[in-house]
Amino acid sequence: MICVNLIMVEFNGMGMNLRKFFYKSINKLISKFKKENFTLDDNIPISYLISFLWSKIFCCIYGMIRLLSFRRVFIHPTATIKCSSKLRFGRNFTVGRECYINALSEEGLTCGDNVSMGFHTHIDLTGSLKNIAKGIKIGNNVGLGSHGHYGSGVGGLEIGDDTIIGNYVSFHPENHNYSDLSIPIRLQGVSGKGIIVGENCWIGAKATFLDGAEIGNGCVVAAGAIVKDKFPDNVIIGGIPARILKDRKAS
Repeated sequence: MICVNLIMVEFNGMGMNLRKFFYKSINKLISKFKKENFTLDDNIPISYLISFLWSKIFCCIYGMIRLLSFRRVFIHPTATIKCSSKLRFGRNFTVGRECYINALSEEGLTCGDNVSMGFHTHIDLTGSLKNIAKGIKIGNNVGLGSHGHYGSGVGGLEIGDDTIIGNYVSFHPENHNYSDLSIPIRLQGVSGKGIIVGENCWIGAKATFLDGAEIGNGCVVAAGAIVKDKFPDNVIIGGIPARILKDRKAS
């Protein structure tokens, strides 16, 4: 009985060493790909991690074939991508489950390195063939939460580096003209100033950005805010319509 216990202890010790080696190898691999330090949580089961890695490998193979690219690109097979000739992206471009991308526009959809799109993300640059949209530019290390809507319209949309965006956030850089009472609004055309989001911003869930909105670097946008004005760097904004709630530099 004592011998059996000793063997089990030695076996478990070997298992722990293999687990540590496996996790260490994965940390090095991901850090190399993302070009920044990355450490897995030790509580993640190996079975989950293996399933996750297999899914990534499959999406990478599919994505490289789908977009005819030799760059690392991860496209879920359920994602829809239209007008891919107008899509430009950097390393580790990730498009999640059931995403929709229509890049038809003058300047196209441009994404930097390490851009990820959560499932059910909807990016529709051009809403009407009467007016081709301007385009969307997304910087490096930007994460788009699930169920978001990103329009371009005639104004265009720019999102800076290192910005994280919550779920159900929407951007609308275009307005319908409505000044002429004798013509239906739908026939009066559109106009747009565009939307600009600075670098290193955190945008909370269900925030809405309207045409002409502009926030500086380091801003935090509260969940549910409706942003339509211009805001300086490093402020916390929220409300309907959004206003400055606090200065990050003062906290």
